Amino acid sequence: METIKLSNGVEIPQIGYGVYQVTPEECERCVTDALKAGYRMIDTAQAYHNEEGVGRAVAKSGLKRNEVFLVSKVWISNYGYEKAKASIDESLCKLQTDYIDLMLLHQPFCDRYGAYRALEEAYQAGKLRAIGVSNFYPDHLVDLAANVEVKPMVNQVETHVFDQQIEAKKYMDELDCRIMSWGPLAEGRNGFFTNLLLAEIGARHGKSVAQVALRWLLQRGVIIIPKSTHAERMAENLNILDFELTADEMQNIATLDTGKSLFFDHHDGEVTKMFMGWR
Repeated sequence: METIKLSNGVEIPQIGYGVYQVTPEECERCVTDALKAGYRMIDTAQAYHNEEGVGRAVAKSGLKRNEVFLVSKVWISNYGYEKAKASIDESLCKLQTDYIDLMLLHQPFCDRYGAYRALEEAYQAGKLRAIGVSNFYPDHLVDLAANVEVKPMVNQVETHVFDQQIEAKKYMDELDCRIMSWGPLAEGRNGFFTNLLLAEIGARHGKSVAQVALRWLLQRGVIIIPKSTHAERMAENLNILDFELTADEMQNIATLDTGKSLFFDHHDGEVTKMFMGWR
């Protein structure tokens, strides 16, 4: 498994398994299958309500704790220093671990500064090996980084062939913050799985559309967490290390960029109200 070194020297697997929208009831089974397939990084979150399933699967896997890289996220209802501090301990308990490898703030809303102070404190106490954010646009990221002691090491944002985060990544690179993709397969939107360009490139390499799109992200230095509840798809998504896209193929795929989200604009007031539960 290829790894990417974070700003503090911690190495994170470049390919992980995400459990967004995996139900609490099937999470343990899915993570067990993912670990058997060879995944060594699992991405969850407080808001997914399945940290317990992740914890059970890892505990029963027979793998040593340091062989599995665990990622979770603090939800905005737990923002503010005291609430975030308590929620980190709750996540540790649910995940059945003494430390979380990477903890992120899930959204750029509410008291993110107080919540981030709790991340910094837990990081300095050894409860978290690395800290960062998720869904922070460049203005959010630059503003936070300028006002904290430990700059975010990772920013997990929507990143796929249709929303490539070219400009946003420039700011992350400037801040030595690694880009991590959620939705690397665009959740199948915008005709993803029938895209002719991706299919043509895949045919040349004997790979699927999904494998080509994931490989394209990998070659850009993006950390990815594709999700599937099917063991065969988990294996397929992981089987992208035995081929390489040419420079021309990389450039051709770059032309698919729309520069727009297929899901949420975190600068849209209605989106903000939705996440905050403000009616």
